[in-house]
Amino acid sequence: MLPARPVMITLKLTCTAVIAVMLTGCAHQPPVSGPHAGAPIEITLLHINDHHSHLDQDTLTLTLPDASGVARPVQVPTGGFPRVISALRTLGDQQPNVIRIHSGDAVTGDLYFNLNQGQADADLMGLACFDTFTLGNHEFDSRDQGLAGFLEMLERTPCPPVVLSANVRFGANSPLSPAVRPNAVKPYTILERDEQKIGLIGVTIAGKTKNSSRPDPDTHFLDEQNTVQEHIDELRAQGVNKIIVQSHIGYNRDRKLARNLRGVDVIVGGDSHSLLGPPDLQALGLKAEGPYPTVERSADGHPVCVVQAWQYAQVVGRLAVRFDENGIVQSCQGQPWLLAGTSVTHNGKPLPANERQAILSALEANPVVLLTEPARDAQGLLAPYAQTKQRFGEQVLVRNTSNLCLRRVPGTTLDPARSALGTVCNENPHVIAHGGDVQQLVAQALLDYGKHYFEAEIALQNAGGVRIDLPAGPVTVADTYATLPFKNQLVRIDIYGHELKASLEEGLDALLVNRGSGGFPYAAGLRWNVDLGKSKGERFSALEVDDAQGNPAPLQADQRYRLVTIDFLADGASGYRTLGNLPAERKVNTGLDYTQAFLDYLHTLGKADKPLERLPTRAYSTQSFKESNR
Repeated sequence: MLPARPVMITLKLTCTAVIAVMLTGCAHQPPVSGPHAGAPIEITLLHINDHHSHLDQDTLTLTLPDASGVARPVQVPTGGFPRVISALRTLGDQQPNVIRIHSGDAVTGDLYFNLNQGQADADLMGLACFDTFTLGNHEFDSRDQGLAGFLEMLERTPCPPVVLSANVRFGANSPLSPAVRPNAVKPYTILERDEQKIGLIGVTIAGKTKNSSRPDPDTHFLDEQNTVQEHIDELRAQGVNKIIVQSHIGYNRDRKLARNLRGVDVIVGGDSHSLLGPPDLQALGLKAEGPYPTVERSADGHPVCVVQAWQYAQVVGRLAVRFDENGIVQSCQGQPWLLAGTSVTHNGKPLPANERQAILSALEANPVVLLTEPARDAQGLLAPYAQTKQRFGEQVLVRNTSNLCLRRVPGTTLDPARSALGTVCNENPHVIAHGGDVQQLVAQALLDYGKHYFEAEIALQNAGGVRIDLPAGPVTVADTYATLPFKNQLVRIDIYGHELKASLEEGLDALLVNRGSGGFPYAAGLRWNVDLGKSKGERFSALEVDDAQGNPAPLQADQRYRLVTIDFLADGASGYRTLGNLPAERKVNTGLDYTQAFLDYLHTLGKADKPLERLPTRAYSTQSFKESNR
């Protein structure tokens, strides 16, 4: 373990600082035999998930009482990996039998990843000294080769984690094939604490990773529940009766998994970016998705403690679990610590001294807030990466005159709260009627790029490939890479009208059947109406394309069109099977980067001294969206 530098950290140790779920009196399962099977023990799990290359601190708007006791919105510095490391060290020093867990999606989402393919993330994770790391779906965004490179970076750190995923099966041609690197990813590991064995099993969300990320074609994923149960049984046969599943399948799936498994004790999750916790979060203006911990009953009737730690290195979860001599959970208690700094402001301006002190006192008094200074050695390690990122990312491309909203799916029920800008976007009538402004702009940028290079007529982009809102103000290079953080290239496709319509229906199936909103289609040069109440094949109507003069004309089933899209969709991901199955001679990977297309679009506007604005309604692909009553 690396020595911790002294840091300033404030912990509240009142009775409200933990959420306790007492579970004594539960029915006992038969004791597991073996040399390490019998003695009560308490372990402490410190965990994060879904930091997505967000290594810098962020700013959250929290609601806190001022000196007069009136609640007001203030901006508070929160999170950042140096704060995570500081909190892990301090919390770890105070607790017995600590296990440090990262539940996946370490990469993709910030310019740090685009600039160095995860090296900054690996260095900071090595300094954090996680015991285990579960593969998330975004670990596969750069093919198996990209994942292999990231794992090599982790292995070179002073304190690498054990990398887990029980249900991934790397193909024979993968650089992570067991024949090439047999121990790079393990299904489980056994850790010893206080001379007792604790089993940790990793599991990666299967369908989402295969369909919405980019694993190699011959890499596949087994059923999550069946695979985890198989390894629980294997561990228990070895005399291990304390089982932690560190999953990357999402909070609701974790709860279902807990109810369906036998022999599981704790699930430490990720993927859904779920903030769990007590009502004290609501006092800050934050909304918890459920309690921390959430307690379910397993298939054999025993308590299972389910936790998750939000997103973007904002929170460190701490869960203390007491087991009896038979390995049955007797209690689990803990909370998510929101990591905060002290440089509070209001609308970007410093607060008067008395107001600042009142706000800081309220922060310190809130049982879920941990006032934490970043670890200095972590700041030093991050500094050269941060300088490179700043120089590259601070270039202003264009100015945005109004908020441009992120929304994957139009309507009010299927994707109602996607925007980080809150109600200004989530309740915006235009967004509800036509979908995301940013997604539509990206589709337009792809079409302009495709027209320039190969006379494209239509552009197609999936909603989930676009990641952030663009609030009013300057739009920088860094904003562009945060908007489009993936490694996608543009593909030219010659496609018939009936194939294009079938592809749109498949994107809708990804939403309605597989419950994944990321596949919803956005197009430029093509418009439609959607009626979810109709049968498949009839849900898209009034499809029209623009001719060379920009005049609308009906999409013709037997006419061939030139489409520009991203290789992610061209390969058939997110349910777009028709695109994936098109003959190779009709598809050309241009090697052009999709983020560069958006960069050029914004740069062209800025160079012409034009602002970035919402496109005219007529340019939106979804002209009408009717939700089903079923």
